[in-house]
Amino acid sequence: METLRHFFQLVLSSNLNDLIRWGGYTALAVIVFAETGLLVGFFLPGDSLLVTAGILAGAGELNLLWLNLLLCAMAIAGDATGYYIGLKSGPRLFKRDDSLLFRKAHLLRTKAFYEKHGGKTIIIARFMPLVRTFAPVVAGVGQMPYARFASFNVVGGIGWVVSMTCTGYFIVKAIPNAEKYIHYIVFGVIFLSILPGIIAYARQRFAAKPSEQ
Repeated sequence: METLRHFFQLVLSSNLNDLIRWGGYTALAVIVFAETGLLVGFFLPGDSLLVTAGILAGAGELNLLWLNLLLCAMAIAGDATGYYIGLKSGPRLFKRDDSLLFRKAHLLRTKAFYEKHGGKTIIIARFMPLVRTFAPVVAGVGQMPYARFASFNVVGGIGWVVSMTCTGYFIVKAIPNAEKYIHYIVFGVIFLSILPGIIAYARQRFAAKPSEQ
């Protein structure tokens, strides 16, 4: 119980470098799987965690190859689990009441995104906080053929993990003492990850204005 409490303290405090040093590969694997495979994992730090892990790998504290092999597997397994949850829960999932660890609004927004972009949502969503948690669930609810889902899942999972960890890794190699600026780097990654959502919201607002007049 004390271990779990300490884990959540580190997650909520955003001390990701301390979290990784404390929990190592196990903590990384659990977080990546939970954020992509469990509905309750929507609040977990995906992009920033991976970049931080890459930075620590560049500083020699983690092995980049083993890091990517493990986390790619966890990301793919997570999405497959989310798909299974959606497949078994079906449309009744959209009628579920909000709770501390579940927000129906996130599910509905992901459904709208899925209806617009189709199967490639599984790949695109990897790079979008919140959406990546619910996209495989929506695919399961919509009964996307599993073979088709699996192909998007593998491409998206590997692309997301490798691009994020290597970003952190090569930043350290290119910038001396980059690990000292880890919080600024992570903040920049978080901003870039939510930027597409900000742009989409702004476009929606501006497009709605003429009809309101």
